[in-house]
Amino acid sequence: MGSEAGGGRAERRRLARRVKRRRRTRRVGELPLLVIVALCIALVLKTFLVQAFFIPSGSMEQTIRIGDRVLVDKLTPWFGSKVERGDVVVFKDPGGWLRGETARTAPDPVVVKQIKQTLTFIGLLPSADEQDLIKRVIGVGGDTVVCCDAQGRVTVNGSPLDEPYVNPGNTPSDIRFEVTVPKGRLFVMGDHRANSADSRFHLDEAFAGTISEEGVVGEAVVIAWPFGHWRRLETPATFRMVPDQARTGRRGPGRRRRGTPFA
Repeated sequence: MGSEAGGGRAERRRLARRVKRRRRTRRVGELPLLVIVALCIALVLKTFLVQAFFIPSGSMEQTIRIGDRVLVDKLTPWFGSKVERGDVVVFKDPGGWLRGETARTAPDPVVVKQIKQTLTFIGLLPSADEQDLIKRVIGVGGDTVVCCDAQGRVTVNGSPLDEPYVNPGNTPSDIRFEVTVPKGRLFVMGDHRANSADSRFHLDEAFAGTISEEGVVGEAVVIAWPFGHWRRLETPATFRMVPDQARTGRRGPGRRRRGTPFA
């Protein structure tokens, strides 16, 4: 009886070991499939929902600093939502805006480069060669944006903007202008007004320095990295005070410019 009981226990142990081996083998076999599924999900997120972008310049300081990574909402425009005043948006270079802004970096080792390329492809890292810019929307189609009123403030449709987000020490603008934004276009400015070659520096070009809504990649909603800079990018309250119609007579897209361009 004792030998039979001992044999039964040994057989059960063998069966248990066999079951464990099968489970391990199944898990190992499922791993490539799980990796593929994860990559597909990440790729869908990058393409349609959210994407990380690297900030290479100081044109949005102190709101967004050099080296910050921001997450950009790419989903909302698919549902027909329009860009609003005060939004921080990433957009494609309209042509020549990026000239001279690309920083040189030391080349990575081959293995590191391959890992970065993979993470960039699936959207977990921003591309190093992006041809995109990030600015704040000041005026949308139909708005009249003016610099400046008697107190030195930028106005939109006659309503002065209270701009605490402007980099300390900067004036709202050293360049005077008056622009009526064409339909389907946006007038954008960086928060570091003394270091942002934005719509003000393209006033003598077509559409008076405004960018097309179609060129907008999405709205920057969160500073995701570094963790010490993490925060949501909220629309400033001052833009809620702006009326939809200009109080003064409408004019065609135009310009009045004064000042020296910044580097």
